[in-house]
Amino acid sequence: MDASGPARSAGTSQDIRALVLRLAQENSAWGYRRVHGELSRLGHHISEATVRRILRPIPEGLQPSLRHPFKGNMDVAALDRLLAERAAHVPLVMLTVTNNSGGGQPVSLANIRAVRDVCDRYGKPLFLDACRFAENAWFIKTGEPGYADVPVAAIVREMAALADGMTMSAKKDPLANIGGWLALNDDSLAEQCRTLEILTEGFPTYGGLAGRDLEAIAQGLTECTDHDYLRYRVRSIAYLGEALESAGVPVVVPFGGHAVFIDARAMLAHLDPLRYPGQALACALYEEGGVRACEIGTVMFGLRPDGTEAPAAMDLVRLAVPRRTYTQSHLDYVIEVVTRVADRTDELPGMRIVYQPRQLRHFTARFAPLR
Repeated sequence: MDASGPARSAGTSQDIRALVLRLAQENSAWGYRRVHGELSRLGHHISEATVRRILRPIPEGLQPSLRHPFKGNMDVAALDRLLAERAAHVPLVMLTVTNNSGGGQPVSLANIRAVRDVCDRYGKPLFLDACRFAENAWFIKTGEPGYADVPVAAIVREMAALADGMTMSAKKDPLANIGGWLALNDDSLAEQCRTLEILTEGFPTYGGLAGRDLEAIAQGLTECTDHDYLRYRVRSIAYLGEALESAGVPVVVPFGGHAVFIDARAMLAHLDPLRYPGQALACALYEEGGVRACEIGTVMFGLRPDGTEAPAAMDLVRLAVPRRTYTQSHLDYVIEVVTRVADRTDELPGMRIVYQPRQLRHFTARFAPLR
């Protein structure tokens, strides 16, 4: 773009909006102030508040069909604004790698650094929900400039070094059948957690786990960062996703490292989001061929504290692929089941909730079809 001409004022026209989004997408570590400054340098004079509004929420993360290498990135501008307004109410910042509820999308190291900078500015600890840390590191290696020749294990260390702590379910990337951990840099906080653990789980050295489970976690941490394993793992997910996409099934792209996510709101467009299209699709897949999927949408996120409901940003259905379990034949069967259901989506009814707990309803709620 030629910035040599006279300075010009602009409203929030589609051209300006597109430019703001492009600058944010191409420079994932920039906050809204940096984007605003670049716009001013280019001669486009709009307010910082307007830039913030355009960037809220991250557009690529909420558009299933939009391709972007790091759709799991945190909206740094929104984080900055939140902490500026309500820092006293925020005990810590949690960044999920990869972002399961957003379609299994990875987070770039540039974004982790940018989030770290904001946390430092407001004196807030940064924690990683690191269940899929190895897959996230693989996407950094294959998609972030400057990391193609860096071993995955080294990328993992760099990610961890930017955080004050992490939570981990070892049933994900560490390849264990049970267990997990809480890692902390703060010794005082760690002591409090260890004391609570003795009362509720077990001694700190084993946390209630058997020795064989601890050994499995230790071995899994080594194996899950192996390049050949990760290459095969990610390629298997892509195989499933590409087949569904070729069949016309709307899916979240690019494909993540642990699952393919179907855009149920687009696939069951005849259903209002408050009729739970994700749950309707998950039930149809199980009835059609015994394929067990998970709704990540309005059932999970739509219930408000006051008891009212609102549609979630997306209604997705997750087809998670267990590690070292399925063969290509299994995936081909899943593809057949999904495409059979896709051929009759107009026939699928919405769902209603017949029972739900007050919290975490998506785990134990019961449903009935709307007829």
